[in-house]
Amino acid sequence: MQIQEVINILEDFAPTAYAEDFDNVGLLSGDPTTQIKGALITLDTLEEVVDEAIEKNCNLIISFHPIIFSGLKKLNGKNYVERTIIKAIKNDIAIYAIHTALDNQHKGVNDMICEKLGLRNRKILIPRKQSIKKLTTFVPNNKADEVRKALFNAGAGSIGNYDNCSFNLKGSGSFKPNEEANPVIGEKGEVHFEEETQIGLTFPAHMEGKIINALFSSHPYEEVAYEITTLDNSNQHLGMGMIGELEEEQDEAEFLQKVKQNFNSGCIRHSELRQKPVKKVAVLGGSGSFAIENAKRAGADFYITADLKYHDFYKAEKELVLADIGHYESEQYTKNLLHSYLTKKISNFALILAETNTNPIKYI
Repeated sequence: MQIQEVINILEDFAPTAYAEDFDNVGLLSGDPTTQIKGALITLDTLEEVVDEAIEKNCNLIISFHPIIFSGLKKLNGKNYVERTIIKAIKNDIAIYAIHTALDNQHKGVNDMICEKLGLRNRKILIPRKQSIKKLTTFVPNNKADEVRKALFNAGAGSIGNYDNCSFNLKGSGSFKPNEEANPVIGEKGEVHFEEETQIGLTFPAHMEGKIINALFSSHPYEEVAYEITTLDNSNQHLGMGMIGELEEEQDEAEFLQKVKQNFNSGCIRHSELRQKPVKKVAVLGGSGSFAIENAKRAGADFYITADLKYHDFYKAEKELVLADIGHYESEQYTKNLLHSYLTKKISNFALILAETNTNPIKYI
């Protein structure tokens, strides 16, 4: 199995098209045509992780965080990033990073946090906009089912359910075909027009190329009339953060202790407790100060995230409790998520969870 085949499986789950603009995801180093011996799954790629990959005969590292983030101008080993890349290249180990592509996935990083907290009725906290597109095309009535099936098989109509596909019958006479085309010019020179079905359906933005290929390969016309528009609708299955509910209300202090225990946090920094029960909880793995107002608007009692600064805690304003559980701690279960997903898809080489602790922060 080649590295590219594993990448395809990963990107079916978390398309890199939905990674944030500032991010650096995908294959960071290595040849995608290389045959895989084994894959090591980690939160971060460091020299110690590359050493572990060498020891365990893995020539692919699947990492949540990208080791190359802001770019490299030189590669001479002067810092930990350059040393890691040099060691990986010397040992023919490829590095793939998934990061915010998985952050934005409905069953990704934040869903794992919710799972650890036992939250129900989960929803995306900040649904992503302009990630849904709509295709409108016209097909002869007798070919409509065939084209519709091809588009469905390519992934169209898969947002929510298949009810987002509409059909209307309309007459058409928009072009004059040649003698070999369908529809054709008759024996006496008349142009024959067929009744057509208008097909309108939605699809995830990252699948546009696949949808267009399916349309062209299944459509009977030489010149296919179609239109693709980007919708303003928010995608309820894609976006940053999540919000859910505890099965039963909990005391704030007791809930904090539960969070500390479940995430093995050396320290939880939090805003002032409100002396109210906790029911609704918002979460966002990693740096999440930008979503404080979203958590408020969603009616959260608690917002669990990381990397909050001093002045961020003032923003709680006793409307909710802000809890910074640590960057590593909030994302630590991500490698388990990736391992579980890939194990269900791949069985012909070793998938190994990295044992190296990559948390750079220590507590006393």
